[in-house]
Amino acid sequence: MMSGKVDEDLYVGVDVGSGSVRAALVDGRGRAIHTHTHTITIANPQQDYYEQDSEEIWQAVCVCVKAVTKEVEDKSKIRGIGFDATCSLVVVAPDFTPVSVSPSTGEDRFNIIMWMDHRASGEADFINSHPHKVLSFVGGKVSPEMQTPKLLWLKKHMTSTWVKAGHFFDLPDYLTFKATGSTSRSLCSLTCKWTYLSEQVGTGDESQSEGWDEEFFRLIGLEDLAEENWVRIGQEVRAPGERCGGLTHTAAHMMGLCTHTPVAASFIDAHAGCLALAAAGLTDGQVLTGRLGLICGTSTCHMALSPGPIEVPGVWGPYGGAVLPSTYLAEGGISASGALVDHIIRGHPCGGGGGGSDGNIYKRLEECLEEEARREKLSSPSLLTRHLHVYPDFHGNRSPLADSHMTGMVCGLNLDLSERSLALTYLATLQALAYGTRQIMAHMTRAGHALTSVLMCGGLCASDLYVQTHADALGTCVACACC
Repeated sequence: MMSGKVDEDLYVGVDVGSGSVRAALVDGRGRAIHTHTHTITIANPQQDYYEQDSEEIWQAVCVCVKAVTKEVEDKSKIRGIGFDATCSLVVVAPDFTPVSVSPSTGEDRFNIIMWMDHRASGEADFINSHPHKVLSFVGGKVSPEMQTPKLLWLKKHMTSTWVKAGHFFDLPDYLTFKATGSTSRSLCSLTCKWTYLSEQVGTGDESQSEGWDEEFFRLIGLEDLAEENWVRIGQEVRAPGERCGGLTHTAAHMMGLCTHTPVAASFIDAHAGCLALAAAGLTDGQVLTGRLGLICGTSTCHMALSPGPIEVPGVWGPYGGAVLPSTYLAEGGISASGALVDHIIRGHPCGGGGGGSDGNIYKRLEECLEEEARREKLSSPSLLTRHLHVYPDFHGNRSPLADSHMTGMVCGLNLDLSERSLALTYLATLQALAYGTRQIMAHMTRAGHALTSVLMCGGLCASDLYVQTHADALGTCVACACC
């Protein structure tokens, strides 16, 4: 535990995931001193619609920051704060009050379309039917999980919201706005989710200077954003990690910190994880490229850095400078991984409402598998599913097929409703996710990525079985940094 007085510099990191906000107080060497977690609401009013409340999230951020810094007597020792968050779309009025994105309720407090929301699948299909050079920097197709399809959906289906909206933020940028009052945007969010082209973009003859591509926005029906000189989606862009301002008096008071404490331009949550995994264990002079980072939460992101741009069909990117200067990011993914595991458990009579309601259920299922393997005299529990198979695209295929309309299935079911049957389906689901990773990794390798190692972080990594299943499927060692 920390004493009241400290002689070293301290920093605060805030991570906003799909279902919770987490904060950590760390020292100058990156060692976590205190952490705190606060749950947040996900509204799912109908299939494929996922919404959140930006004010609830901001209040949770402040609670978490206060909790991890309460024992620091001299708050001036806290030299900076950084945010990462899911790439969800936040809509606010010109006075920064929330504007509803919920056609079901019309409640203004639900002003966030979450990253996992697929209501804009039709708009994504429409955009993809209009070939443009911008699409070559998102793996050939935009996803309904990106922001341009969501903006187009709002314009078409919630005209009053479109008219009322003064600003559209990525959630990480909304947090830096709430902290500093600055409406600057992070290059990380804009490049990866908003089709903003970074100055480093360029593959072959497709070199492109930094900025918004007005031709593209006119082509897809969002010309009003260009005609407004991009004021609603970002005119000032900063590199992730660059100082974007200092805490306002209001934000500092809510967090219990000093006014003007420096705030860094934000990261998307998975991209912050990518940076951590790319640098893990390296010493000065070692390269950051060649590692495949798996950030395993509600979804799984498959992230790799390269010194030059590599186009991989069905894999988002190449994104120049989105994580680090002079590097390019490729971002594959599985849209529902942790979400799929919870769905499988929650839908079974022995699931007890899902993993979120009983944190021990994963342990029980894995113990059941070990016992069953011993009973059947099998060398490994993995052989228990030789007659049971899961196809995991229950929420579409992000990579490498880039088809949000894909659906999943379970093959080999019978009438067994025991905990054993749930354990087997749970194992088959983990195996399906691991094979999905193998497929993505193979596509990236064929396109030119030289991937020499695999590292993981995120909530799913708490399961040794999940990690081992990936090592088995990939045929390689997997290093895990539990978060």
